[in-house]
Amino acid sequence: MNRPRVICHMASTVNGKILTADWGDKEAVKTFSGFYEKCHESYKSQAWMCGRVTMEKDFSHGEKPVLTQPAASIPRQPFIADKNATTFAVAIDTKGKLGWKNNRIGGDHIIEVLTEAVSDAYLFYLQQKGISYIFAGKEKADFALALQQLAELFNIRTLMLEGGGYVNGSLLNEGLIDEISLLLLPVADSTPHSITVFELSDYLPKKSATHLQLASVQQLEQGVLWLKYQVK
Repeated sequence: MNRPRVICHMASTVNGKILTADWGDKEAVKTFSGFYEKCHESYKSQAWMCGRVTMEKDFSHGEKPVLTQPAASIPRQPFIADKNATTFAVAIDTKGKLGWKNNRIGGDHIIEVLTEAVSDAYLFYLQQKGISYIFAGKEKADFALALQQLAELFNIRTLMLEGGGYVNGSLLNEGLIDEISLLLLPVADSTPHSITVFELSDYLPKKSATHLQLASVQQLEQGVLWLKYQVK
């Protein structure tokens, strides 16, 4: 299958937690975020991808879409809003809930990954905003199909997968991750039911555990370890 190389790039506590709300020290969290971004940039990827919850919390900041019904139904086919874009922010938004102020995040053109179940009004909203979109599945996300379209329609060769835990877990379960880049932070968090790096929804059939090969270990400042694994 023609698809990008997928690198899951995450930061977690020593016990795998990824939500920073209960970590306390805001200055430390800010420092860790700086390390995370620097490591991300070292890959020189064409795109990064997050799930809806992560996008809403960290990037669209709760913006709500204002929907109007189009004059005619809109076919369920890819919409490329900016044919000159070379870097991309990919949002997994199967039900069409995200709102946006514009069509870029930090200079990266937004691509929404939808299912065919989204409304015509939401597709019209994205078109009016100049946001690209693709369809990957009728009601549930088909991540293999999404990756294939990202490669073929947008020439994305390397993609950074950056959460949340359920998106990461779904791609891992389907064998669609090639490398794991993990910043292991000097934090231990015993918050119950807090999301970890890889989660899987109960309705998805669990496949075999993924075995990894350690590629490198680098000690950064502030006691942070940068671990790189290749997926076997």
